[in-house]
Amino acid sequence: MKKVNILEDTKTRLKLEIRGETHTLCNALRKELWEDKDLIAAAYHLEHPMIGHPTFIVEHKKDAKKALHAAVARLIKKNEELKEKFKKLI
Repeated sequence: MKKVNILEDTKTRLKLEIRGETHTLCNALRKELWEDKDLIAAAYHLEHPMIGHPTFIVEHKKDAKKALHAAVARLIKKNEELKEKFKKLI
């Protein structure tokens, strides 16, 4: 089961621990966040892929939480589009 622990939460900065995830989700999310022109930083650290949990940091000029939600929504949409294209190919 996936679980997100909020380690720091201010208007412009979020620090999260994402349990049960690896580089796959974190890289996609980091890349999507960088599409936001008001982003200051988006990065993560994973101490050890077998036993660690990624720590993800978002810094934003306006609202870090809204930026994260928007990036997740865009990823979901892109995933659905890819899924539909793949279904047509099969």
